[in-house]
Amino acid sequence: MKNVKRVLALGGAVLLVLLYVSTLVFALMDSPAAGRLLTASIAATVLIPVLLYGYGLIARVLKRTDDSRDFDSDK
Repeated sequence: MKNVKRVLALGGAVLLVLLYVSTLVFALMDSPAAGRLLTASIAATVLIPVLLYGYGLIARVLKRTDDSRDFDSDK
């Protein structure tokens, strides 16, 4: 389980770096679509980490609930 978390964390870090690079590239591009691509890139740079944090928080809370149910059934 620990290795899976490390791989997912590394994948998330790589994804964030790619989003930062794409934001920089779209900001420097001189194209009609550059404005929309830049907006989408900035939105993804903010929303993806927030969603991943929320998913991790919910998974942690649900795991505690499952652990407490298992403990209560042993009585």
